[in-house]
Amino acid sequence: MSLVSEAIWAASPTTTRGQPTPLSSDPKGERIAYASGKSIFLRSIDDAAVSKQYTQHTTQTTVARFSPSGFYVASGDVSGTVRVWDCAGEGATKGEYHIIAGRINDLAWDGDSQRIIAVGDGKERFGHCITADSGNSVGEISGHSSQINCVSIRQQRPLRAATGSDDTSLVFYHGAPFKFNTSLRGQHNRFVFGTAFSPDGSVFASVGADKRIWLYDGKTGEAKGQIGEGAHTGSIFGISWAKDSNRFVTASADQTVRVWDPEAGKAIQTWRMGEEGVASVPDQQVGVVWPAGRSDGLIVSVDLEGNLNYLVHGNPKPTRVVRGHQKNITAATISGSTFATGSYEGRVLAWNTATGLAEKVDGASHSSYVAGIAASAGKSKAELYTVGWDDTLRSIAVPDKIFTGEASDLQFQPKGIATTSDIVLVPSSDSIAVFSEGARVSSLSVKYGPTSIAAHGSTVAVGGDDKLVHIYTLSGPELKDTETVLRRATAPISALAFSASGEKLAVGTGNGKIYAYEATADWKIITDRWSAHTARITCLAWDESERYAASGSLDTNVMVWSTEDPGKRIKALNAHKDGVTGVAWEKAANVISAGGDASIKVWSMKV
Repeated sequence: MSLVSEAIWAASPTTTRGQPTPLSSDPKGERIAYASGKSIFLRSIDDAAVSKQYTQHTTQTTVARFSPSGFYVASGDVSGTVRVWDCAGEGATKGEYHIIAGRINDLAWDGDSQRIIAVGDGKERFGHCITADSGNSVGEISGHSSQINCVSIRQQRPLRAATGSDDTSLVFYHGAPFKFNTSLRGQHNRFVFGTAFSPDGSVFASVGADKRIWLYDGKTGEAKGQIGEGAHTGSIFGISWAKDSNRFVTASADQTVRVWDPEAGKAIQTWRMGEEGVASVPDQQVGVVWPAGRSDGLIVSVDLEGNLNYLVHGNPKPTRVVRGHQKNITAATISGSTFATGSYEGRVLAWNTATGLAEKVDGASHSSYVAGIAASAGKSKAELYTVGWDDTLRSIAVPDKIFTGEASDLQFQPKGIATTSDIVLVPSSDSIAVFSEGARVSSLSVKYGPTSIAAHGSTVAVGGDDKLVHIYTLSGPELKDTETVLRRATAPISALAFSASGEKLAVGTGNGKIYAYEATADWKIITDRWSAHTARITCLAWDESERYAASGSLDTNVMVWSTEDPGKRIKALNAHKDGVTGVAWEKAANVISAGGDASIKVWSMKV
């Protein structure tokens, strides 16, 4: 048996306020590439639930660009490393090159897919030009006095390149090898954020924080004129040309994306995101790409929240918005066909397990770290409960994807959450609080530090930092201590899960071992041999048959264990960079996992 990757529901692009977020599309217009966390995602445009993840970077990634041939991707990170890798096959790395001593802000390929110019914020230089296959130097990037934000290479001969910088100037290069030709000063008076040659090489355009758009001759580099003065009212972060070179699109912090006709010098279509007349920071448009090779003229823009907006000519609103997490997922659970996830910055999303697409849960969400999500087993309408480090308990109506009612103030930092019938249990560092219908009904002080909690029926199991699992019973809203403790563990308890019938309890510990117990009066141990993880167990889940349990750990692996053959396990190694934080079973043989790379993966058990 083995765990086979069925799908990757990708993370959203990482965005930074006041900085451009580069998007790139492949020559056929089928996929877009972007940086998220320490990964690069290649995502299908038409089926956003299909994606590929490249995880070989060791630091935060910043930019990814498809080669014009469509076979390779070059990607850069904050340490100044550029990696060239195969995007058509298995994703093998072709080369790793250290360019500058600092963040790579942008990179560009030449028309032969042979040379790459990478630019950024270095110490002794702000960019370099190399060959893609060997990293040999083919020219130098000079003439700027502060970090370079953008670069573009003319795709025809004679080769030309342009870079734009925080020093407000552009530099025009002749190639190859690329050499300084002219410095273009006076067009922009603030940071230059974007530059792009038209696909036919006749002109190039630059945009920046001064809200201006300038056009230049593609061969000589001389400035031809400015267009659209006063149209954008915020910094322009991105520019991308249509494949016919007759139009280009810009994205700006004024929440608009505009299509321009450079000949007429005016905007021919404008999309504004967010509510009319309301300034909304998350709706600032920080990147845009006009994928070549498509017949429908689709434009994809990214906003500060990381949402991908699909824009089509003639349609004033995005035809679809693809959402995801930008920060590591910290909590997850499944309720019917909805997989709910909460992340580090408080965003809660509801994923449809059939389509693999996320919807944002509307209403008043958590303002920081989501510490736990639990599906309610009761009859009440709210079907999910969440706790966060803003010290609140909130409820979500699953069909409506909306936070309901008032948030309950916990007055402590929650360590987890469990639900049983209409009761919600939330442990703090020294007690267990019992909530019913959003109000605290009782609380039980304990002498140890609770770390995790699980409940089924009237039985409540609480894991402690004293390496014991303490068993309680609920009588009405009151918790009663049964004096029963499960003593097998050799490290603090870190995860607990009851099976669907409540007959089995899985216990995960801080040193990576898992124990399974029968949840009967004598708490007989089923197995203590589930020990292949090398770091803290973060999450556990039983399948419907209760023969298998899935586990996720800080060691990045997802494993499935069997009660019938405890010595055997099937595993998905390196499932999530930075650790696995949630697992759940969907249908009989699919495991869904969420992790520190902000993505969600679906695995199927193949015999």
